[in-house]
Amino acid sequence: MNKRNIYKEILFQIIFHLVVFVFYSFDRNQPSVEAYKYVYFLNYATAAAIINYICLPIFYKRKNILIFVGMVIACILASALLEEFVLERVFFSGRRAKSIKMLWAFVDIIPIVAILSGVKFGWDALMKQKEVDKLEEVIKESELQFLKSQINPHFLFNNLNNLYSYALEGSKKTPEIILQLSGLLRYMLYECKEKYVPLSKELKQLENFINLNRLQIEDRGKINFTSDIYDHNEKIAPLIMLVFVENAFKHSQSSQSDQIKIDIGVRLDKDRKLTFTCNNSYREIANSPIHAKGIGLENVKKRLDLIYPDAHELTISDNNQFYKVKLTIHLQKDQSS
Repeated sequence: MNKRNIYKEILFQIIFHLVVFVFYSFDRNQPSVEAYKYVYFLNYATAAAIINYICLPIFYKRKNILIFVGMVIACILASALLEEFVLERVFFSGRRAKSIKMLWAFVDIIPIVAILSGVKFGWDALMKQKEVDKLEEVIKESELQFLKSQINPHFLFNNLNNLYSYALEGSKKTPEIILQLSGLLRYMLYECKEKYVPLSKELKQLENFINLNRLQIEDRGKINFTSDIYDHNEKIAPLIMLVFVENAFKHSQSSQSDQIKIDIGVRLDKDRKLTFTCNNSYREIANSPIHAKGIGLENVKKRLDLIYPDAHELTISDNNQFYKVKLTIHLQKDQSS
């Protein structure tokens, strides 16, 4: 436990002990607090402190439950003996001091000690849960970084194959393709390090990627891209939509030499619900099944589950002619990088 948490616990325990003492000593018929109540409560608080800071870490947290229970009973019994045979004789004389009421003393102590100790259990459980939450966040962030790191080589591998083909053919479009590709890689490597990026910037790079692939398709098909998003301030996890678009181009081009059709649309409604659609044609006979098993699709599904666990819906359908993807994401206005 770090120093900050220790100071917070000390402050919390002081305040809580004061609150419990007020309830313990309150008597509507006697507004003032008699001296013996301070000492009696200090006796109870001492028993609770021994349980909380000695018995709990030494026995309970090491799974020595029977010894822990025995030590708790011993602490309460010792507190009752101190009250009965010492404190009673110090603060009271006569018949009350001489009469022995061990059972009643034992019963009176238990509720106070149980409250003071129970809060310590609750505090430790809260701190443990915070540690678990922090660890889960670290694991989640590490997994996201790993998944994101897979996108760059995956994207680069697919496009270098296409670029290699154009270079072999001596195509005049090769320099333009290299320029478009370098721009996208620059965006991926340097501007996608944050968890969220501006939606307008993400869409600009998505359009660049579509234009890059449009150069390769030429007159072999028709590519449509529509978007009603321009200067909105919302942010989105980077490269989510690009993976689906990349798959659409890859599947269509690998299975069709002509009549390629790809329709891509993005819109944002007034409730900040983003709807992305991507439909691409393909021919089942020619389409290699290995394309459907690439890392890109599984990667983006995992990223969606991690970043938007309860704020997205992904639907993928296939009618043997068109592969259709529909993704809705509820973007939050206060998402930060």
